[in-house]
Amino acid sequence: METKQARRQLAGVRRIVVKLGTYLLTGDQTCLDTALIEKIVEQAVALRRKGLELILVTSGAVGAGVLELGLRQRPSDIPMLQAAAAVGQTALMHLYRSLFRERGFSVGQILLTREDIDHRQRHLNARYTVETLLQQGVVPIVNENDTVTVESLKFYDNDYLAAQLANLVRADLLIVLTDVDGLLEPREGPRKEWARVPVVKKVTPAIMEMAGGSAKEHSRGGMRSKLEAARMVARAGGLAVIANGRRPRVLSDIVEGEDVGTLFLSPFSQVRRRKCWIAFARVRRGWLTVDDGARRALAERGKSLLASGITAVEGVFGPGDMVGLRTEDGLEFARGLVNYSAEDVGLIKGKQTSQIGEVLGGYAYDEVVHRDNLLVL
Repeated sequence: METKQARRQLAGVRRIVVKLGTYLLTGDQTCLDTALIEKIVEQAVALRRKGLELILVTSGAVGAGVLELGLRQRPSDIPMLQAAAAVGQTALMHLYRSLFRERGFSVGQILLTREDIDHRQRHLNARYTVETLLQQGVVPIVNENDTVTVESLKFYDNDYLAAQLANLVRADLLIVLTDVDGLLEPREGPRKEWARVPVVKKVTPAIMEMAGGSAKEHSRGGMRSKLEAARMVARAGGLAVIANGRRPRVLSDIVEGEDVGTLFLSPFSQVRRRKCWIAFARVRRGWLTVDDGARRALAERGKSLLASGITAVEGVFGPGDMVGLRTEDGLEFARGLVNYSAEDVGLIKGKQTSQIGEVLGGYAYDEVVHRDNLLVL
């Protein structure tokens, strides 16, 4: 009964981000699994015809390029990875365009880098583009721009990209399609068996321990990255589902509230767009450790962070960068934009506001992190 009640929340979704994983799209075959992709496109079109907005985040460009180029394994050097992505991306988009066009829909390709999400104006530009495509009835198909990115600008994997995109466009639901039935937990018994977890109310450390790394040769993400994506969306007030993309009617069944995959609930109301960008889209440049009094002031009373409550500084950052705020036992509880450099915070930590000018030779802000630029997690 509890699962059925939780699934009722899916009845109100209108905007959905669907992420398709590399191994799901290519498997162990010598080419893209076009039959499976066609089935997923058919399901996507069925949802579009019901009036739902759909955005696809597709993996598989590098994997498809590896196969297209006849390579024996995924390259390890960046130039070859970028070449494989360039070749594979054309194959992917040609297939999606043909399949959607046969069913009366146009698609639009969007390639993003981590920097596009981190930079405020580019972040907004990406959102406006997606919004405009949806208004025009176009299905946006998004992938990481592997042809130009280097490690420092990568999303790490498309699970993370999908979660960022879901928060960017305020999607009601993120669906991560993979090759397993959802999050699995071990069953008690003489034989090692696994059971699907139908609903997760909160992604706790115990939940994260259920995830293992990825053993898939052409895939960067494993279940852990999918749980991180679900947690990111839940923290912003959205819903997420991890499910098996090979299941017939998987998208329709999820939206209709069937007990499919693992549903991740959110105990939070929807976060304001700008604070969502601060907390989840920006790259964290460092850490501020605060005492318990400061933690309570921020988390319970909605106050700003003052220098007097800071006990330690870590990282290299400047004014306007995003930092994580954590307790003295290492628990991150908030993120925000800092008004001072790491060097300056190191000098004024533990000081009263009235002392900042004397220590720094003048100052512009009373707050190290203002509450308007802060999100408590």
